[in-house]
Amino acid sequence: MLDKLENQRTYALVGHGGAGKTSIAEMLQYNCKAIQRLGKIEEGTTSLDFEPEEIKRRGSVQPAFATFNWNKNQHFLVDIPGDNNFIGDISYLLTAVDGAVFVVDAIDGAKPLTKKIWSEVKKLDLPAIFFINKMDRERANYEMAYQSLIDVLGIKPVQLYLPVGAESDFRGVVDILQNKAYFFAEDGKLEPGDIPGEMADMVEEIRETAIENIAESDEVLMEKYLEEGSLTSDEMYKGLRIGVLAGELAPVCVGAALENKGGQKLLEDIQQLLPSPLEHPEWKGEDDSIRKPHPDEPVSAFVFKTITDPFAGHLSLMRVMSGKLAPDMTLFNPAKDEKEKLGQLLFLEGKKQTPVKSELGPGAIVAAPKLKKTRTGDTLCQEGGSFILKKEALPPCILSYALAAEVKGEEDKVFSAVQRLLDEDVNLTLARNEETGDMLLSGMGQLHIETAVEKARRRYKANIVLKTPKIPFRETIKGKAEVQGRYKKQTGGRGQFGDCWIRLEPKQRGEGYEFEDAIVGGSIPRQYIPAVDKGIQETAAKGVIAGFPVVDFKVTLYDGSYHSVDSSEMAFKIAGSMAFKKAVEQCKPTLLEPIVLVQVYVPDEYMGDVIGDLSSKRGKVLGSDSDKGITEVRAHVPMSEILQYAQDLRSMTGGQGTFTMEFDHYEECPAPIAEKIIAESREAKDG
Repeated sequence: MLDKLENQRTYALVGHGGAGKTSIAEMLQYNCKAIQRLGKIEEGTTSLDFEPEEIKRRGSVQPAFATFNWNKNQHFLVDIPGDNNFIGDISYLLTAVDGAVFVVDAIDGAKPLTKKIWSEVKKLDLPAIFFINKMDRERANYEMAYQSLIDVLGIKPVQLYLPVGAESDFRGVVDILQNKAYFFAEDGKLEPGDIPGEMADMVEEIRETAIENIAESDEVLMEKYLEEGSLTSDEMYKGLRIGVLAGELAPVCVGAALENKGGQKLLEDIQQLLPSPLEHPEWKGEDDSIRKPHPDEPVSAFVFKTITDPFAGHLSLMRVMSGKLAPDMTLFNPAKDEKEKLGQLLFLEGKKQTPVKSELGPGAIVAAPKLKKTRTGDTLCQEGGSFILKKEALPPCILSYALAAEVKGEEDKVFSAVQRLLDEDVNLTLARNEETGDMLLSGMGQLHIETAVEKARRRYKANIVLKTPKIPFRETIKGKAEVQGRYKKQTGGRGQFGDCWIRLEPKQRGEGYEFEDAIVGGSIPRQYIPAVDKGIQETAAKGVIAGFPVVDFKVTLYDGSYHSVDSSEMAFKIAGSMAFKKAVEQCKPTLLEPIVLVQVYVPDEYMGDVIGDLSSKRGKVLGSDSDKGITEVRAHVPMSEILQYAQDLRSMTGGQGTFTMEFDHYEECPAPIAEKIIAESREAKDG
C-alpha cells in the first residue's frame, strides 16, 4: 500500500469565480479518460456542475469531487467554488487535501477575492501550483496575469512554461526547465518543436532565473550550481519539489482548459510536484494529540462536507487521515459519543457514484451514505483510539433575510424545508426572531441565500417568499423622571390595588437594565417588589414608543402604598408597568439603530467610489489600508442602509469587490428617520 500512497495525489482547484476551475477539472478528467468528452459551462454539460442552480447561473455553487487515475496513480480532486457567497467552508475543504492547483485567468489576473482565497491556502500551509488559464480568449495577457501573482499575492513564482501566441493564436508552450517547445495538435495532444527564434533570449533569461530560485531551495543543489553553473533536469525537479513542499516556491503553468491545451503538462506537474498523503504534516487534535498520516496508525477520518443525493440521501464526504478505511467498518464519533456503521463507501465523480471495493489509506476522499449522527466537521475514528481533529473556525454569517410562506398556514413547511438544507451547508443558519417574529435565514451573501431558497423550493416543494428582514431597532431614554403608577380595580368582592413610585434615568450605552429597591419603612411589602420589577421588564421588552425593546436605563423603586386585602403581585406588576410607560414618555425617548462594522476589499482604483458610497449610506469611514494593489476600507454603517450592499458593491466594482460585515454597536437614530419608524409602527399597530 505504501508504494501506491506515495504516488497518490489529493488536491483542490481553487481561485476566483470565472477563472475556469471546473473547465480545468473537466480537462484533467478527459486526459485521464475518466470522461469521454469535454463539457462546457455555458452549455451546462460539465460533469461537476450538475445542480440545476449551477447550470442556470453558469458557475459552481457547491464543491464537487472527482476520482480518477493518471498513469495508474490515483488522484482525488476537489473543485471549490470561487464566488464569495460559496466559500464560507473553504477551510474545511482545504483541510481535506494535500495541495492546491491555484487558478487565475489570463484576462483579469489576480483579483481581491484571489488574495482572500490565497490567504486560506497559506493559513493551512498547503503546497500550491499556479495555472494561468484562458490563454485562448480575447484580451488574454500572460505577462499581466503573471505579474499580478507577484503584486497581489506576493508569491515567489517559478515559470515552468511560456505561452507561444495568445488569443486565437495560442498554439503551444515552451517548457522552460526542459528548454523545449511543444505545440498543440488535435485534441490537445503535444508535438515537440523548435523554440520560436523571437523567444529564445527571453526563454534563456527566464530559465536562468528559474534555476537560481530552484537551487536556493536546497543547500546541496546550491553548492553544485555555484560550482558548475548548471543542474540536471532531475536535480531541477527535485529542488523545485523541495521548494514547493516548503511553501517557498510557486510553479506557474499556463493553458486553455476549454480547448484542452495544457492538461497533460498540468497532470505531469501535479504528479511530480504536489505531495503524497504520506508527506502531510501530522494531524493535530483538539487535545493536542497527534495522528501520523500513515496506514499503520489507528483509523481516523475528517467529515468535511455533507451533500444530499436524491436517491442515497445524505452523503458524508470524508478524508482518510490515518489508518485503513474499508466498507462496512464500524467507527466511533467522539464528538457525539456515537458508533457509526459505514456500510457501502462510494467514490464520487460529479453525480456519478462508484462503490469502493478495497481498503483505502490516507488521502482518500470517499462518501458514506446515511450516517446517523455524524455531521460536517466531525471526526470518525477507531473505537478506543479517540481523536477529534483541531480545525479552523468557520466565518460568521454576514447577511440575513426573512422567510415567509407564499400560502398562509404553510410556515412550518417552509421552516422544515430550509432546515433540511442546514446539514448540507454549514454556512447557513435558520432561526426565529422572537423580537420581530421573522423567520431568519442567514448566510454569506444575497446569492448564497437565494440559491439555498431555490434548492428548498425545488427539492421540497416549499413555496417560499424572501423578504428584507426587520431591523432590530432599540428604544432608550435621554432624560429623568419620577412618576407614580397606581392600579386600582373594584369589581365587587375582592379588588386589585397596587401603588408604586419610581425614578427612571438613563445609563451609558450598552450598560443594560438596573433595578434598585429603595423602599424603606415597608411602604410596599417585600413580596410585591419583584412584581414591580417584572412588570417593568416585560413592558420594556415590548417597547413603548415603537414596539422595540427599551435598553440602558435604571429604575429606582422608592415609595408606594398597598392594601392589606386587595393588593397582590398581579396588581403591583400592572402598577410597575403603568409607571414605566408614563416615565418613558417624560424622559425624551428616542430610537437606537444597529451599526455594523463593514470591511471592504477592492482594487485601489475603486477606493474613492467605495468610500463615497459608504458615506452616502450614512457610514463613518474608520480608515483604509492598501497592500499589493488591494485597498481595505473599514467603516461603521447603519444596518438599515447596508442590507443590499452585496449587489451594490458588485455593480460598483464589476464583481471585483468583497466585504465582511458584523454587528458592532447601537447609536441614536437621526430624528427624521426615528419619526418615520415610529409613525410606521403606530400605523401597523392601529391597522
